[in-house]
Amino acid sequence: MEIYTGKTVEEALQKASEELNKPVSELIYLDTGKKSGLFSKKVQVEVYDLSDIVRYAEDYLLNATDALGIESSVKTKLDDDVIHITLDSTHNPILIGKNGVTLQALNELVKLATSNHFHKRFRILLDINGYKDNKYSRLERLARKVAKDVQKTKTTYTFDPMPADERRAIHNALNGWHNIKTESTGEGTHRQVQIIYVE
Repeated sequence: MEIYTGKTVEEALQKASEELNKPVSELIYLDTGKKSGLFSKKVQVEVYDLSDIVRYAEDYLLNATDALGIESSVKTKLDDDVIHITLDSTHNPILIGKNGVTLQALNELVKLATSNHFHKRFRILLDINGYKDNKYSRLERLARKVAKDVQKTKTTYTFDPMPADERRAIHNALNGWHNIKTESTGEGTHRQVQIIYVE
C-alpha cells in the first residue's frame, strides 16, 4: 500500500497513476478521508497493489478457519482477473460440506469481505483439496453427454440451480458445439443453465 496526497482525490490518483505507470481506472484505492497535515487542505488516498488484495483474502480465510479451531494453509494464483485460492486443512470435508455448500458459503464470505473492504468487486474462486476442479470435470462430462442427447431429441435440458463458476464450466464446455447453445436463466440462487437445440 502507498499513500498519495493531493488537493483533491482526483489529483492524488493522478499522481499515483503517473508514479505507478497505470491508468487511474485500474487503480485500487481508498479515500481515507484524512488530511495530510494540521493546516493542510490536501487529501490522502491509499493505493493498493493486487498482492495486498490477495493477502487480505488469504488472511480472512485463515482467520475464519482458525476461529473454527481448524488448522489450514492457503495457496493463491492469479489467472487474468480471477484470484484462485486453494485452501487445505486438517478438516477438509467439514469445510466443503454436503454438496460443497459450506465451501460455496466460504467463497461468498471471502469475496464479499474483500470487495467491501476495498470498495471494488473482485472475482475470487475458492477450492478445497481439488473439490471444485473435480466438480468442474464432472460437470463438463455431464454437459457433453446431455448436449449429445439434446442434438438428437431437439429438446431443451435444464440443470438444477448452481453457482456462477459451475454454470461457467458448462458454458465453456459447450462453446462452439454444432446446433447447441447454452443460456443461464432465473435469478440469484435459483439461476440455472439450459442446453438448447438451435437449427
